[in-house]
Amino acid sequence: MSPESAQRFRDNDMHNYKEKPMSKDELFVAAREAMAKAHAPYSKFPVGAAIRAEDGRIYTGANIENLSFPEGWCAETTAISHMVMAGQRKITEVAVVAEKLALCPPCGGCRQRLAEFSGASTRIYLCDETGIRKTLALSDLLPHSFETEILG
Repeated sequence: MSPESAQRFRDNDMHNYKEKPMSKDELFVAAREAMAKAHAPYSKFPVGAAIRAEDGRIYTGANIENLSFPEGWCAETTAISHMVMAGQRKITEVAVVAEKLALCPPCGGCRQRLAEFSGASTRIYLCDETGIRKTLALSDLLPHSFETEILG
């Protein structure tokens, strides 16, 4: 990819990341802003997520539903996709917020997806409409995850 193409890719709104380091409260704000972009016409349950990659960049995502409900993408999955497409592979922290459920944790599938790119001590921030209300380690949410090192 040429440097010009790479810059256009980084500037694309779908690729949504923020360059400057952000506090965990700013991570919440990024998740809340992502939630506003959710496409949840079937569940009426918008969710936003923001993940900080090892390089300090923030990648966001919202749930995106389709008519084959519940097939679709969770907010965490969307954020991970943006991170991976940017060439990053390690998550250091995650914020999740849902419009209709305070302290909404990632679903089971997303917990395993997060584990693929995180460590047991990766911080997961559960939020309500005003900010971060609970901090957990990924191992608290998924104590017996599949270990990718074992599977190769």
